[in-house]
Amino acid sequence: MVVEAYILFLGACVGSFLNVCIVRLPKEQSVLRPPSHCVSCKKPIAWIDNIPLFSYLILGGKCRHCKARYSIRYFVIELITAISFFGLYKFFGLTLVTVAYWIMISGFIVATFVDFEHRIIPDEVSIGGMFVGIALSAFIPALHQSEFAHVGFGGFLAGLMVVICLALTLFPSLFTPTSEVQDQSDDRGIKILVAVSLLFISGVNFFAAYIPPALLPYALSLSAALSGYIVGGGAIYLMGLVGDVIFKKESMGGGDVKLMAMVGAFLGWKLALLAFFIAPFFGAVYGVIEKIRTKDSAIAYGPFLVLGSLLSLFYGNQIIQWIINGYRF
Repeated sequence: MVVEAYILFLGACVGSFLNVCIVRLPKEQSVLRPPSHCVSCKKPIAWIDNIPLFSYLILGGKCRHCKARYSIRYFVIELITAISFFGLYKFFGLTLVTVAYWIMISGFIVATFVDFEHRIIPDEVSIGGMFVGIALSAFIPALHQSEFAHVGFGGFLAGLMVVICLALTLFPSLFTPTSEVQDQSDDRGIKILVAVSLLFISGVNFFAAYIPPALLPYALSLSAALSGYIVGGGAIYLMGLVGDVIFKKESMGGGDVKLMAMVGAFLGWKLALLAFFIAPFFGAVYGVIEKIRTKDSAIAYGPFLVLGSLLSLFYGNQIIQWIINGYRF
């Protein structure tokens, strides 16, 4: 019971920090300076008034000094984060894998709320999360299904995805500049990263027999993360290229591509692909509702990628097995 209470409080504390990220990252402000303060009277918030969940309830959602009302979103995000941390702990136990998923879901929460409000996903979340997922995979082999056949096919799929995307972009008459999901200044760095990743994946696949047995699980896990970020991001990138042709305008934001790259780094290629196919079902329903309500067909797609990723995380293997069995339980 003490562990559960601690995890709930830890999640609420992280949620308090995520609130800062959600407010400041879209404005390109530091999440560390200045310290928390009331946006109305600018006075710093004392630690006693900054206790997650409890302070909001005790103060009635108002500033102690000027009585300006705080958004209920602050309380909701702290509560969601606390429940998410607790749910992951109950599902996966208190392991390093759970800690990795706590980091991932924190990024998901920031991406979801920022995307809904601003139609952007901060690079600090998506690209930063991608590199964190890759780094953690190198030290936590349990993050990925690391059988050699699974990792080998993931590497093949990553290479195939890169070849298809490169082939399609060779036809500039079909693809307008809006299909570029990265600025030209970022394009070279991403190409280098993908090339290095494919070289590492190929090296692991071809020379696995020469890797010391003690190091092999770590090499396979890192290879799975690298192929996962390429397949996850590549699937969305490819869908964007096709959508640009069909709709004659930019159909997929670069933030969505980078978010799915992050998902692949944490979950691997198989669950990332499943999330890619699940997300449109939820996005389509929301899109129809928004089209009727606002006459605007553009939606924030990141939250639905997050929803698909969470379903893949918790039930992905069961869903895949259900599909393999011919949709029979």
